[in-house]
Amino acid sequence: MNFNTKNINRKIGPKFGEKDSIINNRFKPKLYEDKINFDRMRMYRLNRLRDQLQQNEIGACILFDPINIRYATDTRNMAVFSFHLMTRYVFIPASGPVILFEYPNCEHIYQNNCTIDEVREVISWDHFTWGNNVYDKALEWSKVIDDLMKQYSSENKKLIIDVCDPAGINALNNNYEYEIINAQKFMEIARSIKSQDEIICMKASIKTAEKGILLMHENLKAGMTEEELWSILHKTNIENGGEWFETRLLNSGPKTNPWFQECSNRIIQESELVAFDTDMVGPYGYCADISRTFVEGKKLSNYQNKIHSLAYENVKYNEQLIKPGVSFREFAEKAWQLPDNCFDNHYPCQIHGVGMSDEWPYIGYPNEDYSNGDYSGTFQENMVVCVESYIGEVSSNEGAKLEDQYLVTDKGLELLSSIPLDLV
Repeated sequence: MNFNTKNINRKIGPKFGEKDSIINNRFKPKLYEDKINFDRMRMYRLNRLRDQLQQNEIGACILFDPINIRYATDTRNMAVFSFHLMTRYVFIPASGPVILFEYPNCEHIYQNNCTIDEVREVISWDHFTWGNNVYDKALEWSKVIDDLMKQYSSENKKLIIDVCDPAGINALNNNYEYEIINAQKFMEIARSIKSQDEIICMKASIKTAEKGILLMHENLKAGMTEEELWSILHKTNIENGGEWFETRLLNSGPKTNPWFQECSNRIIQESELVAFDTDMVGPYGYCADISRTFVEGKKLSNYQNKIHSLAYENVKYNEQLIKPGVSFREFAEKAWQLPDNCFDNHYPCQIHGVGMSDEWPYIGYPNEDYSNGDYSGTFQENMVVCVESYIGEVSSNEGAKLEDQYLVTDKGLELLSSIPLDLV
């Protein structure tokens, strides 16, 4: 395929003499926080979820996923711990009080939160806590849920749940007549359209990530380990109010191809590529999902420049295709085509949504009949999306990973990330 790239210009990033001022001024939390109306944002998100319940004639939902709980209520407590143990969940009826079931002795955390009407101590049924009493506790939990449904959704037996241990689902199914539906579709649709307060939160997270990225760029040198370099971004996130990282994707040298190898104690060598994907849950619980590929010594070889330039071209070409009303299928049909010798190593998706984590939509590389994904949706104003590229030839041991984060506006895409793609 011949690519029309006359409108795609590679620009050199900040001069190295300018980096100190960029780093020092990149993120000032107060500048963002003063612009965020937190109660307005909380009610917007809760109402987005309740709109989904009402539009789909659903009586209530129960959320266990810490990210879904954070979205609906703006409450957090031991989030990563809660991913693998049922330490907290929330009951939200289409109409009625929001009831948070919280870890013991943590009820005081949520005073004055406008989304929470009542806090109760959690009823859990994981083996870690209850051992052989798991099923007895699951029955106790199901009885509480039945009582809540009778009180706040007596005429509607549709109940959506995002993630739940089988013992709990079985207890509901075996003892009560509810139509249990997977909540994730409704949550993803609710989360896909951002309010102005959410966009400010996301900008704060991205600027935090960029401060860490520039420090990584400045400190990258042969002899340090991948993990030593990666820790700079982690430290920056935590000290600026960030939360965690979804992945450990930073690789050097021959680990850059194929992609998806985790960060390790490998020692970075002279003139090697270093590629990374932030996947960072930063301040206010919002995700900064940016990828860059640097080179130790700041000077690309001819081959490194070739693959880096292709990844740059890929992102810049595809970003021009997106605006409100464009269908996912239309985008996929017009998208930049990978070179044949790179296709087998391609990144799983070309575009994905992002908010409190990677979110819907997800647009992959379609097969001939578009049966390998869902291409039925359209881009909408106030979606936030990431444009992805990975270029790695099957026969090579080097690859380049680039990704930028954008807001969909009525005029097209607004770039939220500011560090140039070609800062190497």
